[in-house]
Formats: sequence, C-alpha cells, structure tokens
Amino acid sequence: MSYDSLIRVSELTKSYRIYRTPVSRLQEYCSGGRKIYHQEVRALNSISFEVARGETLGLVGPNGSGKSTLLEILCGTTRASDGQVIVNGRVSALLELGAGFNPEFTGRENVIINASIQGISVEAIEERFGAIAEFAGIGSFIDHPVKTYSSGMYVRLAFAAAVGMDPDILVVDEALAVGDIRFQRKCYRYFNQLQSKGTTIIFVTHAVELVRSHCDRAILLNHGNIESIGDPKTVIHDYLELMFAGSTNATQVPDIKQITGEGSKLEQRRPLRDDCKSRQTYNQDEFRWGNGAAEIVDFLISSGDVEDPVTFNTGDEVDLRMIVQFNEALSGLIYGLTIRTVDGVMVFGENTRDAQMAIKDRSQNDLAEIGFKFMLYLLPGEYFLSLGVAQDDEGVDNLAIDRRYDMIHLTVVGSSGKLGFASLGLEITDYS
Repeated sequence: MSYDSLIRVSELTKSYRIYRTPVSRLQEYCSGGRKIYHQEVRALNSISFEVARGETLGLVGPNGSGKSTLLEILCGTTRASDGQVIVNGRVSALLELGAGFNPEFTGRENVIINASIQGISVEAIEERFGAIAEFAGIGSFIDHPVKTYSSGMYVRLAFAAAVGMDPDILVVDEALAVGDIRFQRKCYRYFNQLQSKGTTIIFVTHAVELVRSHCDRAILLNHGNIESIGDPKTVIHDYLELMFAGSTNATQVPDIKQITGEGSKLEQRRPLRDDCKSRQTYNQDEFRWGNGAAEIVDFLISSGDVEDPVTFNTGDEVDLRMIVQFNEALSGLIYGLTIRTVDGVMVFGENTRDAQMAIKDRSQNDLAEIGFKFMLYLLPGEYFLSLGVAQDDEGVDNLAIDRRYDMIHLTVVGSSGKLGFASLGLEITDYS
C-alpha cells in the first residue's frame, strides 16, 4: 500500500446465499451441510484498487452491479467473503435512506450516538453540534424523533452529521439524490471544501455530470467486476456505452434529395459517413453512445453571415442544423440539445418532447435536417454543446439512438468582469 493511500482493496469478493424459502435454510442447516438448498450469488468478484489521500472517487454502474455492497464493506457494515480491505482513517458514511439512525430517537440523540460509536469524545461532539444543526437546517425538528422526519429532512441531518465529524474518508451512496435541489447544491459545494482539506470522498451516482465535475477518478462496476477504472471522462464513456449502446446494420447514406422542407442549408450534396469531424468547432474528445438506429452524420452552425465560425460573441444569434441519417424506421422521436461548461455544469438544455413539439415519424434511409436557433446569452468562456436523437420508450423512458456528448466546442469571446455563465444585461443604478 502506497504511503498516501487511505484505502486498499485487494482481490475483494462478496457472495450471498440465496434460499428459495426460509424452510430451505433450516433444511440445509439440519443436513449438516450434506445437502445444499441455496444458490450462491456473487455481488463482488475479486476486485482490486487503491484510493489516495484527498482523492475523490466516483462509482458508476447499472443497478445490481455491486456499488452499494462495496461501500458497505468499506464502511465496515458488511463483511467480505474473501480478499483484503485496508482502510486507514475515520470513515463517515451516508448510505441508503434509513441506515444508521434509530427512528425512535431524536435527531440530536442520533448524532451524539453515531459520533460516540466513531470514538469522538462528548466534548468534541458538543463543540461541533451547533455547526451540524446549522448545516442540516431542519430547525426545531432536531429535537423530534427521526420517525417524524420527511425523507428530505432525514438526508439533511444524515449528511450534516457525516461531514460534521471531520472524517478522513467520506462515503456517500445515492441517498443524497433524495434531498431537495438546493440542499444538493449545498452538499456539492461542501465537497469542494472537503477536497481542499485533503478528505478522501467516495460516492455513487447515476448523474455522469457530477462524476465529471467532482471526481479525480472513477470506477465502472458491472456484475461485480471492475469494467473500467481511471479518468472520469473515459469511465463515463464506457458506462454510457454499457447502458445505451446497441448493434445496428449500417446502410448506405442516402442522397440529399431525400430532404424536404424550406430553409435547408445542405445544397444538394451527399454527406460523408461522419462529416461532423470536418467542422471547425468539432471536439475530437467527444463521447458518443446509442443503439445506432439513426446517426448524426453532420452539423452546420452559423452566426450572422458567418458559416462555421471558430469563435462567437455574447448575444450572437446562433443557427445550428443537425443532420440525421435513419438506418431504421423510427417513431416517437426526440431531438435535443444541451450546453455545458468545461467542468460539466449544465448551462442549458431542451428537447422536443419537453417542448411538446409534434415530431414526424421517419422511414429507413430518410435523411433529416433539424434546426436549433437560439441567442447566445453566455459570458465569455469555453462551452461544449451536445446533440442527441432519442426515442420515447415505455421501458427506459428515453432510449438513446445517437447522443454525441460535448461534440461542439463553443468559444465565446469578449471582455467581461461579470461572474457566472449567463449574460443578463444587468443595469445597476444608484437612485439615492
């Protein structure tokens, strides 16, 4: 184990015995092991990794991939079946909703009991309690039984108690997603403070933009195995490929004459297989996923009279056209656009379904041109624009057909002493 590593996991395996009925467990016990009535299921399969001091590690993966089991073992609430886990430092955890607090005790009592279990003195608890209560922001409910709390209040207190114990390692499962959006933002801002103090953070999330924004590394778990580990962007790409990618039989790109409708800018030509890469604003570090039933084969962007500009000015009107080739007949189509900052913070996003637009069905070999027109009220800086084609699906709600994440690099120029992302045309007047 390296000097700066707080966590070392080596060949870790966790297995569970699944019995069809409670009687089966008793029958196996009474047989003295001569008869087997259980099925062994592996939640984790001989995984190994290290986490350094001050590192933030994101865990992603499908449901049932072993993420929560791994966190429980790191926290000591579940024992490993095999392998070795070494944790150096005090661990505070926010696991699944309902874990760790006694519902009959008040919030104050639960905080004190949990801190005592971690070996924190009564004097230290009393000294920190005011800050914990203030961070939780639940007012007088701090002295009410936890069973009277809403799920949001529970998460507020649980997170405040976890970070208030000044841990060396903070472990957060998806329970944080239950809290209201303002409190979530408060928690993620606090992550930055913990990182600056050298706290190691491990958290599970399905929100890939949070992994990009807050994590130094990421791990993709699938069926108890580490499928990918390393740079967050690479791991997220692998995760999205795992979740959304599928196979398709590619067909020849059809002639441009198949496009109909006014305002087309394609000028009777035949697009390349992926003409997006020829555009000046194309980002070669994009990542892409989808089942391939349709493909975004080109985009055309202009500002004023300038076609395919390298830079944009705050307040420019932007005309963006997305060219989509359909390899299969599709209905229930959704077209969308998002704009993010360099660190993955969402600036804007909208799609045709949320806008309640009627979108026509497409036949195999169709070539469609979808237009997005918007005012670029963004402050000078670097931004990334993503385009997507999806399908309204009963099973997964939004089935990815072709999503090109961070495909277009927008450089907004100009002088500005303002803060944030949006240019609101603020005027300040002294009326005194």
